[in-house]
Amino acid sequence: MPSPSPLPRSTEHVLVRRAGDTDGVVEVVLQRPEKLNAMTLPMLDDLVRTAHTLRRDSTVRAVLLSGAGDAFCAGLDLRAALREPAAIAGRFLPRPWWGTNVFQEACWAWRRLPVPVVAVVHGHCLGAGIQLALGADFRTTTADAAWSVREVRWGLVPDMAGVRALVELVGADVAKELTMSARTVTGAQAHELGLATRVADDPRAAALELVAGMVQHDREAVGRAKALFTRTWTSSPRHTFAAERRAQLRLLTRMDRGALPGRATDRSSTPQARTGGPA
Repeated sequence: MPSPSPLPRSTEHVLVRRAGDTDGVVEVVLQRPEKLNAMTLPMLDDLVRTAHTLRRDSTVRAVLLSGAGDAFCAGLDLRAALREPAAIAGRFLPRPWWGTNVFQEACWAWRRLPVPVVAVVHGHCLGAGIQLALGADFRTTTADAAWSVREVRWGLVPDMAGVRALVELVGADVAKELTMSARTVTGAQAHELGLATRVADDPRAAALELVAGMVQHDREAVGRAKALFTRTWTSSPRHTFAAERRAQLRLLTRMDRGALPGRATDRSSTPQARTGGPA
């Protein structure tokens, strides 16, 4: 493994730290427990900045998203946000180079990381919180966590990349039902529906166990596998096959003639082990 790079700066409400349990695993923790980690506009900015910084760090092998205190995230703090209409408008405009606005990028940026990202869910996972969780590649949850696509209760729709993520995971009919009813499901039910990957009494430990089988492998291969699924999920077979060929060709051309790349632990001194994977 290369020497760890400095982590993105932690802020008042977003903590960034290395997980002591596994090399290369970084934890991003929402830190507004007195408000059940309800998101403010500055927190959205912090999530975008953190994700973009981690994306460029070749020493990062996996990321865990979690919330401090009694909840993962109870949604967007609408009362605080509505006091700043100009700030909402500025963040609502899409950035052409992203294809998203700030609200969407705060959730979708985790799909752009070339490493596995796991949302660690407990307590409330509502509205913007569920959209952040769905922006991860995997989700571990306690059985009694409360999951809800909550926006229609406030006369809104899920607009933080949640529509795309919901359809990917549960299909259009279930996605519509969850969105249009705004019903709350438990973590156990979320797992049955396909929203959550694993149910555990200790979702953080389950997340670390999940990524342990991934971080030992070649980082670029893992990153390109992730990018293939992210970019082709709704594509035609023809587009998907072309994307597979491009990714595989790049991986094949970097191989030594005499040996396969092997696991990451076997390649720590090679140039490929020090480079970042795809977005």
